[in-house]
Amino acid sequence: MAPTQTGAPAARIRARYARLVAFTMFLTFDLIMFGAFVRLTDSGLGCPDWPGCYGKASPIGALHDIHAAVQAMPDGPVTLPKAWIEMVHRYVGTILGMLIILIVLMAWRHRRALGQSPWLATIILPAVSLQGAFGAWTVTHQLMPAVVTTHLLLGIGLLALMTWLSARQTPLPPIDPQARRYRAAAAIGLALLYVQLALGGWVSTNYAALACMDFPTCHGQWLPAMDFRGGYSIVRGLGELPSGEIISQDALTAIHWTHRNFAFVVLVYLGWLGWKLRRHAGLEGPARALLVMLAVQLATGLTNIFLQWPLVIAVLHNGGSAVLTMLCVTLLVRLRPTPGGFAAPLEGRH
Repeated sequence: MAPTQTGAPAARIRARYARLVAFTMFLTFDLIMFGAFVRLTDSGLGCPDWPGCYGKASPIGALHDIHAAVQAMPDGPVTLPKAWIEMVHRYVGTILGMLIILIVLMAWRHRRALGQSPWLATIILPAVSLQGAFGAWTVTHQLMPAVVTTHLLLGIGLLALMTWLSARQTPLPPIDPQARRYRAAAAIGLALLYVQLALGGWVSTNYAALACMDFPTCHGQWLPAMDFRGGYSIVRGLGELPSGEIISQDALTAIHWTHRNFAFVVLVYLGWLGWKLRRHAGLEGPARALLVMLAVQLATGLTNIFLQWPLVIAVLHNGGSAVLTMLCVTLLVRLRPTPGGFAAPLEGRH
């Protein structure tokens, strides 16, 4: 049984734990952004094995193999810059896993001082382990779209869990009781956002971002020729149909068109939610931030189309999705049934 800690020692433990959780949440967000950079620079196979690079701990030890790969395929997926991009992503992922292990250990050892159940922190550990497994499968399955998209969605789910855990570490402001009727609406909004993230991930992993070069129409039509069956066939390789044929332009158009149009559903719904919650005490900040981020996402999405997917804007668009997730989770946490938000840990709690 963990010893009871009170007074200043307990306060210091809570402060250290809160800082650790906040830093880990920030690193999770950074890893999602960097993962988008890996994907958008075609660096996912910069080191075609896992966990090392040609069996070495870094691209420095793999210089001979990387040079040979470049010589054999000058336009192939392996180059020294891409190898470093991929390996830095893996290094950061490893650090993230170690930090989460530390969080779980602290959550159990100091559960009395923290005054909260350690189970939320514990759930995050298998979540990050599964995320790491899909990161490995992304390489070993040669960027198979279903695997890469799942890897992305697990990363967003991990960020949502870290946001939830971080919100538990400080007392939340008093919430207008009338606003709690929007909790179900906020949950629906988060679910719609997650669907849109899945559709966006499918666009990215199938390289369908430029399938429609005009707006608001696509190929000059509101309903262009589309192959939904081919575009949304799940078990297939990158750039292929299940039959092994090269994926068609109609299939890529279907992928892009669906993501683009569902985005307006999410924009309208979350815009309505943010507008309703912006006047309620304790929710003004995240609600207004939600409205701002929706505008930013719309702007970056349109800019990607008109400027043909510039790297910086594309990465920012991915990051905006992560920020929207954090804001939706924050609103859900603040709208929890217990009045007043999460209470501060009790001194001398048994």
